[in-house]
Amino acid sequence: MTKDQQAGNDPDLTIDFITSSAIGRINLRFLLIYIPVFWLGGLTVMIYAVSFVPKVNIWIGSLLYLPASIFFMICLFIFGCVFFSKLFLILINLLHKPKEGIFKAEKGNREFEFWQIRIQLKKIAIWLLNNCPLPWMNTLAFRWFGVKVDFSSHMIDAWVDTEFISFGRKVMVGQGAVVMSSMILGKYLIIKRVYLDDYTVVGGQTSVSPGTIIGQDTVLGALSTTTFNQVLEQSWLYFGFPAKKLKVNKYAEVKPEAIKRIDVDNAIAYDVKFDINIDEDKKDLINNHNNKDKFKEEK
Repeated sequence: MTKDQQAGNDPDLTIDFITSSAIGRINLRFLLIYIPVFWLGGLTVMIYAVSFVPKVNIWIGSLLYLPASIFFMICLFIFGCVFFSKLFLILINLLHKPKEGIFKAEKGNREFEFWQIRIQLKKIAIWLLNNCPLPWMNTLAFRWFGVKVDFSSHMIDAWVDTEFISFGRKVMVGQGAVVMSSMILGKYLIIKRVYLDDYTVVGGQTSVSPGTIIGQDTVLGALSTTTFNQVLEQSWLYFGFPAKKLKVNKYAEVKPEAIKRIDVDNAIAYDVKFDINIDEDKKDLINNHNNKDKFKEEK
């Protein structure tokens, strides 16, 4: 390693205005892909308007039918744009399949240029679905464009990259948080899978970097940032810039040696420890995360 690299002065790793401007100029030409997306989305609305809008009793129809028709045309335009964005994305992925790695963020690099096209297509589609008047559209949008997530998880006004992202169950990403599987650092594009395990909480205004793995029942506090390839251990609270281990999460949903019991009458929840009936030399083979045995209460 050179002295410049040790001092953090390596020009390839420096984030400066020249690098940012160059990347911005390359992005502009990819905005042209919005033209066919919007045109085809508008075409579906025109077909509906010409074919189904009532042509008789126009005054009565306007009073009773027009508000619902306008609402339907807005939704139709959104879904039309999303459908054709997805169609173009499938074609682009057939030409060049996305992959993880570290690539040069420069004009002429195929990984970088195809990454830009994918990002632009997904941005407009997800933005439209996030602003759709129908509920649960944001989760549906992320699912449709590549995020492995179910409807038990919530992303409240957050941005989540739409490739190489996997969520467990009941994950919550707070307002203004950013979960990134790809980012540009200086002259390099970094793409690495991110995994958020079950019951993970990511606080508001928090940044999750590529390669991050957040363990089950782990809380990443607000205004925190993870580093590249950082692993956050299970059932801990992390906070800071970069995120550091703070304390054990005593409210963890899953505990390896306890089952939760609820006294309904007194509205009290408490943990009851139990012993696992297994040989001592076999205990290290147990995977508590995948243990789905159901324990019955003693009479």
